[in-house]
Amino acid sequence: MTAGPIPTASPPLGGDRPTTGSPQLADISRVGKLFGKVVAPATLLTALLFYFGWSFAYWFFDYLGVNSTLLGLTTQDYLMRSVDGLFFPLMVIAVLCLAVMWGRAVLPDRLAPAWRVRLSHVSVRVSAVVGLLLLVNGITGVLPRTHTVLNSALVVAPLSLVLGVLLLSHAAHAHRRSWGRVGKRGDGNDWRPLAEWTATFLLVGLGLFWAANDYSAALGATRARELVSELAQAPSTRVFSDKSLSLHATGVVEVRCSDPEAAYHFRYDGLVLVLQSGDQYLLLPRAWTPSTGVAIVVPRSDAVRLEFVPATAQSTGSSAGC
Repeated sequence: MTAGPIPTASPPLGGDRPTTGSPQLADISRVGKLFGKVVAPATLLTALLFYFGWSFAYWFFDYLGVNSTLLGLTTQDYLMRSVDGLFFPLMVIAVLCLAVMWGRAVLPDRLAPAWRVRLSHVSVRVSAVVGLLLLVNGITGVLPRTHTVLNSALVVAPLSLVLGVLLLSHAAHAHRRSWGRVGKRGDGNDWRPLAEWTATFLLVGLGLFWAANDYSAALGATRARELVSELAQAPSTRVFSDKSLSLHATGVVEVRCSDPEAAYHFRYDGLVLVLQSGDQYLLLPRAWTPSTGVAIVVPRSDAVRLEFVPATAQSTGSSAGC
């Protein structure tokens, strides 16, 4: 008589194998899959880049007194401008994440077991108190007429919200571990961990979005001020036109061409080209200031020609070349 095949354990109903990882990682994975089903990562990334580029461009041209919607900027223009506004925030976030992970991996090994326990209890209490204070400081930065000196500075309120939520989440999970409450989830259909991690990711994501938006807007105005400070060293732009454009701005000189056979009868000196977008040129007088300067938008057409002269070149100041 031969022995039959040795029976094997059947997989649990539903086809899912039991996981040996931590419950927190399982919950985070479930939240990630949920967000992935709602919004495609590529679509979300493109939308974020477009928005930050729009914010940067809006405040850049707003400093110059120009409504950016009149310039016909394309999606590619916004995406390219978003890089400047997101480069520094993404770098800071990456460095902080590495510092936290490396710190958690190195510090416990250098402490005695007794000190690890004491440090764990102290960190839970400190995280809870500091996290609550930061959360309140961040929320008051959103509500109207509740700004204070503690949250009115650039990106302070959104970063307070992010750090407050993360510290409170750390304190809550550390408290559960110390009381042995991790992993007790009944039949596995408990929705509370999923809701908790979803709310945490949502608040952290909104806070980071808020911070990046404030930074990109402030950076746009800063880049505009830098542009204005460098107008004296920028190449000159001579604008030639077959008809008078009646450009009246400080430092802009209209020259009537003496050659009756010239295709363009007027020349304008003292301008600097800032942008060519769509069918328009955006120019600034070289003597532009925020209080007295005006920005000039000239339609792009065969009736207008631009000529660029390096800042180091000497201008003849005559009507030659019309």
